[in-house]
Amino acid sequence: MPSNNNRTETTPLLTITTNPRPNLPPRSNTLTTKMFWTLACLYGASAVGLGAFGAHGLKKAIGTSDPARLANFATAAHYQMVHSAALLFAAQAGNPVPCTLLTAGMTLFSGSLYALVLDPARFRFLGPVTPLGGLCLIGGWLSLAWK
Repeated sequence: MPSNNNRTETTPLLTITTNPRPNLPPRSNTLTTKMFWTLACLYGASAVGLGAFGAHGLKKAIGTSDPARLANFATAAHYQMVHSAALLFAAQAGNPVPCTLLTAGMTLFSGSLYALVLDPARFRFLGPVTPLGGLCLIGGWLSLAWK
């Protein structure tokens, strides 16, 4: 068997790339990214708290006579939680457009539903805001597709 002692290795076994995530954009540590990351965490935490309130405390406040209001509150908390996770992803990707749309969408959609459930007479004017928030959420998801 011939000896390969004089042969040098020209191709390393492991290649080191500058971007360890080649299919994703490089991570950004800008102030905007950190702000959206923090917002996503706060929105996620508040979704848990508001969801718990909706499941337990809200029944005492408005009673069980209007199950649609309880369902609307649960929908608001659910959408807020799901989109908080999406906002974490968007913030990690470093793209401010979907981050802005998702933040606006959660605020408008879930926020208006919370207000309408808690005091429908006082916040009746927020009724048209809910679908605008939904459009922002849809836009946030679509803008994620176009980095």
